[in-house]
Amino acid sequence: MKQATGTELLNSIIQNRRSVFPYQFERGRRVPDEIIRQILDNANRAPTHKKTEPWRFTVFAGEGLQHFSNLQAVLYTRFAGDKFKETKLLNLTNYPLMSSHVIAIGMKRNKENAIPEIEEVIATACAIENIYLTVTAYELGGYLSTGGITYFEESKPYFDLEPADKLLGFFYIGYPAATPAALSKRQPVEDKTKWVVE
Repeated sequence: MKQATGTELLNSIIQNRRSVFPYQFERGRRVPDEIIRQILDNANRAPTHKKTEPWRFTVFAGEGLQHFSNLQAVLYTRFAGDKFKETKLLNLTNYPLMSSHVIAIGMKRNKENAIPEIEEVIATACAIENIYLTVTAYELGGYLSTGGITYFEESKPYFDLEPADKLLGFFYIGYPAATPAALSKRQPVEDKTKWVVE
């Protein structure tokens, strides 16, 4: 059997990347911390303008998952206002407890370099994609949640973020309980591409 080349393997990882939600994880099966550290080390290799490295991670594992579950429930109940939904509260409470690890992802503004905020957001998004691809390479499940308490200003201090910083979401990781579905659907790239050749 022919072994895949590096290029073929990379293409396969990218094409097979998909969101696997916490309710699709194997209950009680924990990803080794060494793998989580490797995932974060790969995230840390994302491109970054002027090497500001704006991404910040808070990892919840073990009893920390219950702490995160409680924190989300309190903040959402207190600050959701008229957007409050009971089903959302249940997910915010239960999803951490279905997961092996949850990584809160923040973007820290660099005070010394006048880099446009969007560039720091893009850099952190690249770190998130590195997380997604590494999770896929390890045959794990992963899901980036940007709902719930993500955009509450009141959430920031709990993740060592200041008012100028941004909380970009929470990445849930676990072992998939079943084989992920076939390749996710995308419209042809040709429909979104313009070539200028002369």
